[in-house]
Amino acid sequence: MEKKELEAAIEAILFAMGGAVEISRLAAAVNVSEEDVLETAHSMMEEYIKEGRGIHMIELENSLQLCTKASMYEYLVKIAHVPKKHVLTDVLLETLSIIAYKQPVTRQEIETIRGVKCDHAVNKLIEYNLVCEVGRLDAPGKPILFGTTEDFLRSFGVASLEELPEVEPERVEDFRIAAQEEAQTTLEITP
Repeated sequence: MEKKELEAAIEAILFAMGGAVEISRLAAAVNVSEEDVLETAHSMMEEYIKEGRGIHMIELENSLQLCTKASMYEYLVKIAHVPKKHVLTDVLLETLSIIAYKQPVTRQEIETIRGVKCDHAVNKLIEYNLVCEVGRLDAPGKPILFGTTEDFLRSFGVASLEELPEVEPERVEDFRIAAQEEAQTTLEITP
C-alpha cells in the first residue's frame, strides 16, 4: 500500500470512528503491520502540526485518535450552541396536528380526540417551541389552552394558520371511523 493511500485510510477510519482505535485493529483493517501504522501515524502527526491544521492525532495506550486542537475550541463553542433539529415522531405529529387545527385546545380535548394520554407529547412540543400556552378556558379548573407558535409556522413553511391544508370532508369521516376502530381495538385488548 502506498504511503498516501495508507495515510488516507488511517485518517478515514479514525474520523469515522470518532474515538480511539487500537493500532492492532487499524493494522488489520488496512492490511499492514502495526509498526507501519505507527510510523505512518507519527508522520501524519508531524504533518498536522507543520501545516497548522485544526485537528491533530494523538496516541493513547496503543490506540490512535483524531482530535480537535485546543486552540480551536472557541470556534466549536460558537457552533455547538446551535439548536438541534428535533425529530417529530408519529405521536408528536398527530398531537401537533390536533393542536394546529383545533386551537386553542385543552389537553383534555386532545386526549378525547387521540383516545390516549398526551402529557408527554404536549410537553415535548412545548420543549421544541412548536406549541405554547395561549390562555385558560373559562370553565371549572381553568384548563390551559394550547396553540401553535411562530416556530411552528417557520418549521412547516407556512406564513399563517390559514395556509394549512384543508382536510377534505370525506376524509374527515374516514378519520373518524379509523379512530373509532382503533379505540375499540384498544378497549378489547385492555384487560
